[in-house]
Amino acid sequence: MATVTFDKATRIYPGGTKPAVDALDIEIQDGEFLVLVGPSGCGKSTSLRMLAGLEDVNGGAIRIGDRDVTHLPPKDRDIAMVFQNYALYPHMTVAANMGFALKIAGVSKDVIRQKVEEAARILDLTEYLDRKPKALSGGQRQRVAMGRAIVREPQVFLMDEPLSNLDAKLRVSTRTQIASLQRRLGITTVYVTHDQVEAMTMGDRVAVLKDGLLQQIDTPRNMYDRPANLFVAGFIGSPAMNLVEVPITDGGVKFGNTVVPVSREALTAASSRGDSTVTVGVRPEHFDVVPVGAGGLSKESGLEVSVNVVEELGADGYVYGTARVGGEDKDLVVRVNGRQVPEKGSKLSIVPKAGETHVFSTSTGERLSD
Repeated sequence: MATVTFDKATRIYPGGTKPAVDALDIEIQDGEFLVLVGPSGCGKSTSLRMLAGLEDVNGGAIRIGDRDVTHLPPKDRDIAMVFQNYALYPHMTVAANMGFALKIAGVSKDVIRQKVEEAARILDLTEYLDRKPKALSGGQRQRVAMGRAIVREPQVFLMDEPLSNLDAKLRVSTRTQIASLQRRLGITTVYVTHDQVEAMTMGDRVAVLKDGLLQQIDTPRNMYDRPANLFVAGFIGSPAMNLVEVPITDGGVKFGNTVVPVSREALTAASSRGDSTVTVGVRPEHFDVVPVGAGGLSKESGLEVSVNVVEELGADGYVYGTARVGGEDKDLVVRVNGRQVPEKGSKLSIVPKAGETHVFSTSTGERLSD
């Protein structure tokens, strides 16, 4: 096993001027499961391919353990990669696919058979060892690709969106298998996905990229509780955090009829930038729905939301509505009790829960609140 270090690693594609990956600085601990996540084109797969040796590094360095592997060919890096499309040999059996890399390396047939059978037992593939890939389901093929990586006993696993070809239910069960398998094997793993739910449920730490730049690296819990900027706030969480630009007022910010208290430090930081507004973030699950009295006026001061669409998920419901904030109509998402779902076209009055608001600079996007 080994640590992995990206030391200001940069990749600029030929003919391009803007780096696809810009001075990436990450230290991955021995045995850690790190997930790289971000929208399409953010540089996450390029970062993984740089680590694999499939892309040139134009600046900085990459180290695996104490070795500088920046310019080593892939075969000398002691890594195993699992691709999105499985990349299995269709004419070979499952056993032959899993043991192929060891066969090429000149390992004896007895050792190959022992390692393949052990990996098959871990992955619940024993009864499929004599089948060809075409006789397997998508989830089984992905497990064969995992088995091929396991038998090599590499220092580092690299996984490039390995679940994106699977259906929704299979993705959930397979991601659980991969996460528990990695913890059992203890092999340092770098996993790329565009699915932030996958990232939050699988990773020991999550690194969010945008336009080739690292935005934040942290545990899933800290990233949910303390997003570093507006991009991370809007990207992490499902449904996404509500982000609303609101005016600064005495003691806080004006959110509809409510003054939401904000730390003095955040307001001072905003004022020092010359901002008269801040962007407040509230997750859909962090609103209280307050009673509405006669005439549609709330009994408590709150923000009135017109209900446009309701998604009923059984235990929960999500209200997609419109509210008047700062003289403009804003789209908001509010989680409600699944047994008390409002009617489409009705009105709700909502108040952010105490201590669950996030404050960002409107001009820079940086986090201002503690």
